[in-house]
Amino acid sequence: MLTYPDIDPVIVTLGSIDIYWYGVMYMIGFFGGWWLGRIRVGKPGIVWSAKQVDDIVFYIVLGVVGGGRIGYLLFYDLQSFLANPLIIFMVWEGGMAFHGGLIGVLLAMWYFAHKEGRTFFEATDFIAPLVTIGLGAGRLGNFINAELWGGITSLPWGMQVPCVESDNLCARLGLPPDTVLSPPVHPNQLYEFLLEGVLLFTILWLFSAKARPRMAVSGLFLICYGIFRIAIEFVRLPDLHIGYLAFDWLTMGQLLSVPMILFGVLLLYLAYRRDPMPA
Repeated sequence: MLTYPDIDPVIVTLGSIDIYWYGVMYMIGFFGGWWLGRIRVGKPGIVWSAKQVDDIVFYIVLGVVGGGRIGYLLFYDLQSFLANPLIIFMVWEGGMAFHGGLIGVLLAMWYFAHKEGRTFFEATDFIAPLVTIGLGAGRLGNFINAELWGGITSLPWGMQVPCVESDNLCARLGLPPDTVLSPPVHPNQLYEFLLEGVLLFTILWLFSAKARPRMAVSGLFLICYGIFRIAIEFVRLPDLHIGYLAFDWLTMGQLLSVPMILFGVLLLYLAYRRDPMPA
């Protein structure tokens, strides 16, 4: 059994400005994606310039931050947004939804591809391995923020969390107000870091290392992420104000991931049906 370490979510305070680990994790994700994109420039089958990589990462940033924040408020916290629309700018407090960020990035890639005279799937195939760095870094940010925990577990890596660090966790577990430590719970954020970050990156990086039919890399990304997210949601506690949608296990994250898998399968089918040989 482990105990959640005492991590200050603020790295440093500069005058009246607090620099949060959560924001730094996003910066690491964006920089890591840019660096990997630059590495791929000039590789066989890669017809992107360094400047285009710089530009595409800029559009990814806009899509992730804008779409992720708006998606969280629409999918998970619409009531708070309607009560105070200004919370859309309070990103340092957490509250970013992957599925909203995905929609934002897709819209940004559509605009970028149109501007550059490329096809939409040229852009998404190229960025699919790159965005996994941001997914992994974002989950580490969730861990530092002591949010998005899993349910109670007897596994040896189960983690006790100080209730003062995560009031929502202790409340949703039905613990008395004076409880100091939660029972051991799944460190769900670290599961997501390993699956959505490390493993998904490895799969897509190796798969895209060879020439693939158009849409194949994008399809594989959607399938793998959807499967990983659905699996992890079985041990993750649902948002307190939403709960389970049905059957005492179906979560919003799972519901939003099902279309990803189906569309990913369709993309792979179309990719290899139209172009069975690598392009």
